[in-house]
Amino acid sequence: MSHLLELTGVSKRFGGVQAVNEVDFHADPGEIVGVIGPNGAGKTTLFNIVTGFYRPDAGKMTFDGHNLVGLKPNQVTRIGIARTFQAVRLFANMSVIENAMVGQHTRTRSGVFGAILHTRRTVEEERRIQLKAQEALAFFGDRLIPRINQLASELAYADRRRLEIARAMATEPKLLLLDEPAAGMNPAEKDGLIELIGRLRDEKGYAIVLIEHDMPVIKGVCDRVVALDYGSKIAEGTYDEVASNRQVVEAYLGKAASEVQ
Repeated sequence: MSHLLELTGVSKRFGGVQAVNEVDFHADPGEIVGVIGPNGAGKTTLFNIVTGFYRPDAGKMTFDGHNLVGLKPNQVTRIGIARTFQAVRLFANMSVIENAMVGQHTRTRSGVFGAILHTRRTVEEERRIQLKAQEALAFFGDRLIPRINQLASELAYADRRRLEIARAMATEPKLLLLDEPAAGMNPAEKDGLIELIGRLRDEKGYAIVLIEHDMPVIKGVCDRVVALDYGSKIAEGTYDEVASNRQVVEAYLGKAASEVQ
């Protein structure tokens, strides 16, 4: 079976630092994959390579039949990969609905002249963009729709996280890359996030890859877990298999601690 996303031997160096080292990685349709590892393990760099922010020094990357190497971020979005970031990146002085509508920018066709002349095609496209944005916001129940005209800066932190995911959904992706979505959340919010990620897969059909330090979140939602350390993949398997792997324990706790286990 061909994988939806497949990386083979992907490497990236920054000066004297080998940030990603010959990593093989894949995600399949309908799968939730967790990526774990200590700070500096190369997790976010891997996301940046997949989404076109960095070009790999070596290796192959394909997504849904497309070669990813050399594509720009907007081209990666257009073929069906959307992402969120470690630090929430919203347009603080734009409304909730406007932030969600931004997710449709790679799907627009009218161009600048259509916008200036306000052609019928432009009007219809604007209506479609707004409907897609509202559909994404509605997925979160009463968390965002009642606040649709509020500024993003006025939202509670957990709702800003939800809005960033809604904006990613509005791009019409096949694969969602979530970078530490539980960061800054309290235990109740994390429980809600586990449910939300499951619904994104089960109800919307997305494949999902998430970077996360919160192990209960990883355990609660992931079908498969990949562990990185110093840019290399050191383990892959179920949560229990990876969590009990000696190299993973050493990476998180240190060799001395692991020998006490």
